[in-house]
Amino acid sequence: MLEGLEVGVVKSTEVLEGNYRLEAKFYTSKSGLTNQYFLGEEILESANYNSIYGLNSNGIGCPVLRMNEFDMLFTGTPKQHSDKFSPVDIRQHSLKKDDILICRTNGNPNLIGKSALVAKNYDFVYESHLFKIRPKQVLINSSTLVTYLNTQYGRAEINKLSMQGNQANFSIAKFKELRIPKFEIGFCNKVKDIIEACFLSLEKSKILYTQAETLLLETLGLNNFEPSAEPVNVKSFKDSFLATGRLDAEYYQKKYEEVINHIIEQSHDRLSNLVSIKKSIEPGSDVYSNEGLPFLRVSDFNKFGLTEPDKKLSTSFCKENEALIKKLKPKKETIVFSKDGSVGTAYMLRKDEDLITSGAILHLMVKDKKRIIPEYLTLALNSKLVQMQAERDAGGSIILHWRVGEIENVIVPIIDYIKQEEIAALVEESFFLKKQSEQLLETAKRAVELAIEQDEKAAMRYIAEAQRASI
Repeated sequence: MLEGLEVGVVKSTEVLEGNYRLEAKFYTSKSGLTNQYFLGEEILESANYNSIYGLNSNGIGCPVLRMNEFDMLFTGTPKQHSDKFSPVDIRQHSLKKDDILICRTNGNPNLIGKSALVAKNYDFVYESHLFKIRPKQVLINSSTLVTYLNTQYGRAEINKLSMQGNQANFSIAKFKELRIPKFEIGFCNKVKDIIEACFLSLEKSKILYTQAETLLLETLGLNNFEPSAEPVNVKSFKDSFLATGRLDAEYYQKKYEEVINHIIEQSHDRLSNLVSIKKSIEPGSDVYSNEGLPFLRVSDFNKFGLTEPDKKLSTSFCKENEALIKKLKPKKETIVFSKDGSVGTAYMLRKDEDLITSGAILHLMVKDKKRIIPEYLTLALNSKLVQMQAERDAGGSIILHWRVGEIENVIVPIIDYIKQEEIAALVEESFFLKKQSEQLLETAKRAVELAIEQDEKAAMRYIAEAQRASI
């Protein structure tokens, strides 16, 4: 009758003298670790919380990193600032090479304990939902530790120790209870080499993408363009509401007029003339499941790529709507484009994807590739030229929403085809390096898992094979 159930017997003294945890999952969860491990408190050189508050998006004060800005295994680029920090605070909480940031609280339990390596010194700090640690490098280097934390075994340990509730929590105190494998120094150094190569590829990828963005603006004569900060723009009723249906003053700011004027002075067209636009569906949370078809939402992608969707659609729903699902799966060279939330984010798929997207994401397919190259169009959509159009159209509401009719009327610059090819080549080289970075990260993670499952010799053989295969 009880076959298949996970059952464990725990003495009350073990509960009362230990963790004071009553949920059964704490005692049945397994992480695969042997007896050869450190406790987190043994490897900690330092650990700090931060009480950051008063974030702003106006660039005022010190840049502040948030968890959603993590980039793969690394800290990304902050989009928020705070002017509430004193110079002492900044010195204490700024990020130094080999620090590790860990998410301590979030409404999504899967994000608790998410960690990122600080690969070089940065002049910014971190928000209060994160804490910062630094391991004793003689016991385990930061690269190996952060790789372990992001493996299935590290995640299992974190999930076991995290406190569940409306807001799941994983504190420094709980990190001190975490079991961390004892790896040989030679193996740790090998993992460090891979992670450093991973970071270098990612940085080169970003540099090339920036070069592509710069080339676009230079070609359009907009590389030094600074939009007007003038808050006043006088419009007649005829030239405002009767023409646009908009009464919000922000819509008519001069900076938006200026960017549109710059585009229409050169070769351009409306987006609806360049692409076909297909909508997806919003099936509702009642068909979400732990297993099933990945359901891509706006939070699951950015201009650099897709992440594994948190949500999946149940098998029963997919079977009932098989024909519709087949039509909605995006194909290679589809540009996924967000219209709600973080509006105006574009990413071109490099292969057919076995997923469907939420109704907040449009599918764009280029009509004539001899006129406009998909990679170029994607970059143009992510440029400030289109982003300012998104800001203008979607402003004036609490939750940003960009109407399809407005998206169809977006003005897109069309530059010389040879220049488009040059930009597309830079973009593709950038994404090649990003893919290379992702492969290096997977090699490091799998090597750490093999070291846990078997031993470091097996892990080193795997690394050698992976390196030969990549040549």
